Amino acid sequence: MDRTSGEKGLAAGVPPSDGEASTDLVSYSRELEDVSLRAIVDDTARSRIQWAAPDGLEIAGRGTAVRFTATGADRFTALRTQADTTFDSLTHNGPRVARPRAFGGFAFHDTHDPTPPWSGFEAASFVVPRLSVTRSPDGDTWLTAVDTDPDAATDRLAEWAHTLAETPPMQPVGSRPGVASTRRPTSPAAWADGVTAALDRIDGGDLTKVVLAQSLSVRLAEPIEVPDTLERLRREYPNCYRFLLNQEGSGTFFGAPPEQLVSKRGDRVDTEALAGSVPRGETPEADDEHAERMLDDDKLRHEHDLVVDAIRTQLAPFADDLTVADRTIRRLATIQHLHTPIAATIDADSHVLELVEALHPTPAVGGVPPDIAWQTIRRTEPFDRGWYAAPIGWFDGDGDGEFAVGLRSGVATDETVTLFAGNGIVADSDPAEEWDEVQLKFRPVLDQLKR
Repeated sequence: MDRTSGEKGLAAGVPPSDGEASTDLVSYSRELEDVSLRAIVDDTARSRIQWAAPDGLEIAGRGTAVRFTATGADRFTALRTQADTTFDSLTHNGPRVARPRAFGGFAFHDTHDPTPPWSGFEAASFVVPRLSVTRSPDGDTWLTAVDTDPDAATDRLAEWAHTLAETPPMQPVGSRPGVASTRRPTSPAAWADGVTAALDRIDGGDLTKVVLAQSLSVRLAEPIEVPDTLERLRREYPNCYRFLLNQEGSGTFFGAPPEQLVSKRGDRVDTEALAGSVPRGETPEADDEHAERMLDDDKLRHEHDLVVDAIRTQLAPFADDLTVADRTIRRLATIQHLHTPIAATIDADSHVLELVEALHPTPAVGGVPPDIAWQTIRRTEPFDRGWYAAPIGWFDGDGDGEFAVGLRSGVATDETVTLFAGNGIVADSDPAEEWDEVQLKFRPVLDQLKR
């Protein structure tokens, strides 16, 4: 429901007290003319977030009003408990579209230990920004300030409204940083061995599918400006999500995922299966030929159907009704996927984090059955996935929210960007073909780094 001035509403995992009379959060919002979201995320010394969804919602934030973290197998429940405490005591003075939200994500594994390049990224971590700009799908723009001190919040609101009004709404995009060198922890031979071992488990009957990934360490010729890279990704992949997440003492995780994990608005839930892929063609005719080959390929259809069936099963306990749409083709700049939208009606009091916990990891990034797939991934991959292929997004005090899958992504630290990409292994997978497809999935971010 809308939170209007004077109403209790959204958020509060508990912020540090610092001697204030109250640790309850209060937020204020004011409408702006069109402004540059880039100005909010330019300062790399501060915690910053950026989120953009295909429906047009864009949010940029800086600073930390409150942070929620959790580890271990109960991290989803623990995080929600912290957030409920905060949001239940937060007073929001402004329209619902500008309400405070918690932004962040989860590590792929609940046993994640944050080591480089993932230093500072806990097994679960979300922040409510002290300051955020929200651009709604309707084109309205709102500035929101959050604090335990109402005067501090209103002062910050006025200061940044003036700063943004003085900043040109269109910001130039800098040049690409350039690639000095690359390093692969996984050699083609090691990849072939890992895929062959997975196929042996599949042939043995205890594994149906597993997604194996690679990392690529890219040393840059010059330091990266991640917001510039994100803007270039927007131009190349306008129908994908975009995100940027960093906290003080951490690198910057960013990407342009094509895949929605889940969206909850009241009693409406949307998700999708995105699995099975082929390259784009150099001509419209070649493009259509690739697409037809994908639709006719038994292996790719089987891989896709495993994801659809798993999502249907995982959502069933929550859903009053569930609709699986017809399979279509999702075309992106360098790759095309089999795509099936899925929608459900659920109890509006359910929390989006319950759905995230139920769905992660889908077979599109993990495998079937999940436990055996996870074991195979940990045994095979010579690196920590960190937040790669994990839920990235936001939630609010009503339990609504939206999450993407952290694909087509990288983590930037100093002058290095570590990229991640993977592919589904099923019966009849060919190690060489799977290697080639993984390299294709590195391209969205890698192309934006090269000069």
